Parts: sequence; structure tokens; C-alpha cells
Amino acid sequence: MEKYYQPEIETASREQIKQWQDERLVKQVKHVWDNVPYYRKKMEEKGVTPDDIKSRDDLYKLPFLSKDDLRKAYPYGLLATPLQNCVRIQSTSGTTGKRVVAFYTQEDIDLWETCCARAIVAAGGSNEDVCQVSYGYGLFTGGPGLNGGSHKVGCLTIPTSSGNTERQIMFIRDLNATILCCTPSYAAYIAETMKEMGLTPDQIPLKAGIFGAEAWSEEMRQDIQNTLGIKAYDIYGLTELSGPGVSFECSAQTGMHINEDHFIAEIIDPETGEVLPDGEQGELVFTSITKKAFPLLRYRTRDICVLTHEKCACGRTHVKMSKPRGRSDDMLIIRGVNVFPSQIETVLLNQGYPANYQIIVDRVNHTDTLDVQVEMTPEMFTDNMGEISKRQKDLVDGLRSMLGLTAKVTLVAPKSIVRSEGKAVRVIDKRKI
Repeated sequence: MEKYYQPEIETASREQIKQWQDERLVKQVKHVWDNVPYYRKKMEEKGVTPDDIKSRDDLYKLPFLSKDDLRKAYPYGLLATPLQNCVRIQSTSGTTGKRVVAFYTQEDIDLWETCCARAIVAAGGSNEDVCQVSYGYGLFTGGPGLNGGSHKVGCLTIPTSSGNTERQIMFIRDLNATILCCTPSYAAYIAETMKEMGLTPDQIPLKAGIFGAEAWSEEMRQDIQNTLGIKAYDIYGLTELSGPGVSFECSAQTGMHINEDHFIAEIIDPETGEVLPDGEQGELVFTSITKKAFPLLRYRTRDICVLTHEKCACGRTHVKMSKPRGRSDDMLIIRGVNVFPSQIETVLLNQGYPANYQIIVDRVNHTDTLDVQVEMTPEMFTDNMGEISKRQKDLVDGLRSMLGLTAKVTLVAPKSIVRSEGKAVRVIDKRKI
């Protein structure tokens, strides 16, 4: 029997959902127009005023917001409430230096945690469960979001954060944790470690996992489910919109229900910006209709996916999105961290290397690997291994401070990376996703 955190909202009629969206969108557009000069200017440039927006059918008239706008408006340019009304920021792993900083009022945090609570209940959670949150805490939204959702459901919450796998396993076993929340690659690592310890699925108390923040394949899901003896559920979110819980999987495990009382989703053609009909693949665009401090209208996520309104076996009526099937920009998600080739390029150029490099991403033992091959200039070229390893270490350090993760760096001879006629093939992603 499917359980819901807020049945009257999660199983509302489509007419009711549209009514909420229409009313909230009209209010939100006025709120943004009155309080965010940056976005008002974008609206004026497009010749649109709040009076033009009468329902969600008029959404297409509004201008888009992109990651670039967030960088230009950093830090306070998109803030829509007085700073003294804000109680927290969260932040993404940055692109080139400038991070996205999102602001929250207490009400914004409550709504976000409610979305996460829905995801936990959809995964079978209740106040009788022990929920271990092994997402990173701090600026990253994973830990705080699921932590708050777990409290709302009434689970005993174990805020382990990520890392220290032996301690994670000790708590899972000693406290009988039933729900694990972390990135899929970390779940796979915990599963592998438990297997090495000789634990069989029936000796592991877990029954469900809520895994997000990076792309993962159906094969990886089956593998984690079999090793831990659980059901593994997908969750999706962006710091820009609040964090995890924008959408989540139900027992059907066939796509993620979007919390449509808080977010309006559109699919657009990434080239033309034109809105595509239901069931067509394109770029996902979100409008947040309840957020007060940092409300984004028509934010381009760059994630490519499909929306479907087909009736779901779980009884939820909110639209479902497929797993993102790729991106319309060149961003990579490696171990849950956003990585842009341009960031890697910045580090190389700062250390005097030419822009001839190749990024090889793979997944070994369920963990993403990042290998950067960099050409030396003829002046640098040497067969002195000590000199080469010092240079490699400097690049590893530079990349770690830029990206927040460790890459393997290999220096190669001048002219040894294949030149291309058209767009340089900078990234080779060997992960089977």
C-alpha cells in the first residue's frame, strides 16, 4: 500500500494542480518584478510585464534565466527579500571561481524539507525508520535537505555526512539504519565494502536508499539493490531551486515525480528555446512558484530529459521526469561535483601550459575517476622524471583547489594529443550511464 507524506497534495487532481500553479505563478512574477531589478530589466527587454502573466499558459512569454545570469548577479542580484529575512545560504560546487549562492527564508527551508519528506515517505519511510544521511553537509544541499526531510517524517536521523566508511557501516549495523541517503557511487562503495566484510543482504538492516546528485545507470541501481538487499530510489534537485527534492521516485521506479505545487517544469528545444510538447526530449526548465528569497523563473537546468503525465501506479498525480539523459552544455558531474572543462583549462593556463589537453572520465569499482592528460610545451619537455612528477603534483594541487576533487594528471610529450579539424574532443566519458 503506497504511503504519502501529504496525500491531499500528492494525489490532487490535475485541475487542482493547475489552479495552484496559475495562482502562485501570477503572485511570484509580481514578487520578482517588484523586488529583483535584474530580472525586471530582463522582462522589460522582452517587453513583458506582470499583467501579461495570467496563468501558467503565459509562462512562455517570460525570459529565461541561466547559470550565466546567476554568475553576473552574484551574490545579491537575484535576492527577492530583505537580507534580514534570510536565515541560510547553500552553494553549489562552482564553475570558474564564482559559485552559485542561493538564499533561504525560514519558510523556504520548511517547504524544501517538506519536498524531501515526500521523497522519504515515497521510499517507504515513516517515523519508525532510522535514516542515515551520508550526503555531504555544509554548503552542499544534499545533507541539509534530507536531514530536514527525515526530521519532518519523524525518522531517527543519523547525520553521518560522507566519508569514513567504516564508521558509516558501524552505525548502519549498530543502530539498525533502514534508509540510506547518499550519492549512488558512495552507496555502491558502501555496498562493496560490506560485501568484502562478508555481509550478505539479509544481514544488512537497510531496506531503502535515496540516491542522487550524480548520474547513475539502471545497471548500477540493480547492483546496489542486490548487494544491500534494498530498493534504490532516485532523487533530483538543484541548489538554484532549493536542493534535492525537486522531484523523486516512487515505488514504480519509472521516473521522478516533480513537486508541482512548488515548481513548474517545461521542456524546451535547447537551440531555439521553443517549448516542446509532452513526451518529447529536450532541456528541462524550472520556475519556482513558492520560494521567497531566491525565486528563479524559467531557469535552464541544462539537463536533457522527457516529461510524462501518464497515470502512475503509485497514485501520485504530479508529472514525472525521466532520469536526465545528458546535458546541453559541457558540464560533467564527477562524484557529485559539477566540473566544467573550462575550470580545468583555467588551471592549466595559469600554470603556463597550452590549451592542449584531454579529460578522461571513467567509472572504476562504481567510483568516478578523472584523468587529465596535458601536453607540455617544447620548452618544458624533459626526460627528468623528478621535474615531471613535481609539475604533475602542482597541477593536481591546482585542480584540487579549483574543483574540490582529486584528479590524476599525466604530462605527455608536445603534439601527442590528436588535433581535431572541428570542435576539439576535450572530454572522453567512458562511464556507461
